[in-house]
Order: sequence, then C-alpha cells, then structure tokens
Amino acid sequence: MKFTIYQESRIGKRHSNQDRIAYSYSRDAVLMVIADGMGGHLHGEIAAQIAVQYITEAFQREARPTLADEMMFLSRVLTNAHHAILDYAFDKNLPDPPRTTIVACVIQNSLAHWAHAGDSRLYLLRDGQVAFHTRDHSRVQVMLEQGLIREGEQATHPLRNRIFSCLGGTHSPQIEFSRRTPLYAGDTLLLCTDGLWAPAGAEDEIAHLSTADLLESVPRLMDSAERLGGPSCDNLSVIAMKWHEDFTDAPPATISTMTMPVATFTTKMEGFATGQSPTNVGDLSEEDIEKAIAEINSAIRKYSR
Repeated sequence: MKFTIYQESRIGKRHSNQDRIAYSYSRDAVLMVIADGMGGHLHGEIAAQIAVQYITEAFQREARPTLADEMMFLSRVLTNAHHAILDYAFDKNLPDPPRTTIVACVIQNSLAHWAHAGDSRLYLLRDGQVAFHTRDHSRVQVMLEQGLIREGEQATHPLRNRIFSCLGGTHSPQIEFSRRTPLYAGDTLLLCTDGLWAPAGAEDEIAHLSTADLLESVPRLMDSAERLGGPSCDNLSVIAMKWHEDFTDAPPATISTMTMPVATFTTKMEGFATGQSPTNVGDLSEEDIEKAIAEINSAIRKYSR
C-alpha cells in the first residue's frame, strides 16, 4: 500500500478536548478512527478514549496482516466499545452514561469499509469534489431532510447537539455501515468531528483537499474552521488520507508498507491515555489522568479477547 496520512486535534475555544483520533496500519491494512465525546467533566473524554483505544487495539490483534472480514470487524468492535463505555459508567455509578460519536474506516485490498454513529463524518473526495459523505444521525439532519430548515443552518440551530445514535448513553447505537468502496489513485478519505465541518463555509473548503498536499492543506483548513467557529469554536479533529498507486512515484511524505514485516504495526493515537497530549485536558491533575487511564484499561480489558 502507498498513502499519505495526516491527523490533528485542536481544543478550539473549549475548556478541554473531548475528541479522540487514531490511525494504525499493518503491511496490508489501514484503520482510521475518530470520536467526539459527549458528557460531563472528564466522562466525555473517557467515552471517546475507550472507543478509539478499544477499536485500535482490536485492529492490532486481528490485522495480521489483514482482517478476515472487514464489516464483521467493524460491527463487533463498535458494539464492544459501546458496552465497554456502559461498563465504565456502571463501575463509576454514573446516573447518565457518557456518550461519543464514532467513525471507523478500514482499508485493505484497495477497498474501503466504514461505519459510523452520530454526527462526526467521513468524506470521500475524488477529482476535486465531494463524492460522498456520511449522513449525520442528528435531529437537525432529520429537520433538513423534512424541509424544516435550510442547508447551512445546522451549525447554529438550537437543536444541533441532539444526536440520536452514538456509543454509550442509554440506547443501543444505530450503527450505519458503508458499501464496499474501491479506492483509486488520488482519492482522499477525510474523517472529522463536527467542529471541523459544521462552521458555516467550512465544508466548502473540504473538497479542495483532494487536489492539494495534505500536510499543508489540512492545517489551513483547520485554521479556517477555527476562525469561522468564532468565540464558541468547538473541539475540531481530522484524519485525512490520500491513496496512491502501489507502483508509481508518490510525494516525499508518502508511506509505503511493502517492506513492513507481517506482524508489525505503526500507530498514532492522540489522547491523555497515550502519553501524547496535544489534546488539552483542562485542569486535570496527573493523579486524575492516571486514575482515568486505569479505569479506561479496566473497561477495555473485559472485551479484549
């Protein structure tokens, strides 16, 4: 495989960052996953962290070097991540289990498969246009489809945070799965939270990523979304991957997995449980973080068989 990949998460104007992102790849498979936590102090971060960490660790156990069944993998890991979040809430005696949106995408054999719940999105960009993006599981999306609001009003509508499908919470998630989607040279997959796509005008710039250098264009896109988001700018996170042909020249930053040993992985995960901290965690102490890490690992361990 040959691809270029870039990920970044920013706090925006919020007190803490409840987004979590990661990618991981073996010699013959790639995983990208993004989550936007929802809940009270700390718990939204933990719901997102449990989801991203569980899915990534499961990928590393099973992609050796490919997954046996991509859609079965996505179905199982998203369901198990949901139950791990509920177990965490039960152990903590929380009256309202924390929740998180989720988008997870697996690529192998030049075919992409993805699943999502909530209003974080996956975009497929091709030839300078948005070829596809996931449908939001939100109240404002339903209102848009019913003609009750106009396109572009979602970001400022008072019901914009009403999500009807997510991991965690009090209801089982309604997970939506993609069809098997072939990838062609130059295609770009973009996973992002609503802090990136929702500000008015931000989505207009997303299509241009497919014709630009991701390492330069994605930070510019995030700068623009932050500016458009204004003083109430939400957390914003993105993973962008451009697909290249295996046997042709590619830009200098291109990753080639052809010489990777079968049982090895490269992973980049951002969050307080990983030792990387570009995602601000507000006023949490080191003791708070260590306790959270232990609780996250305990919740995940029950489903890591």
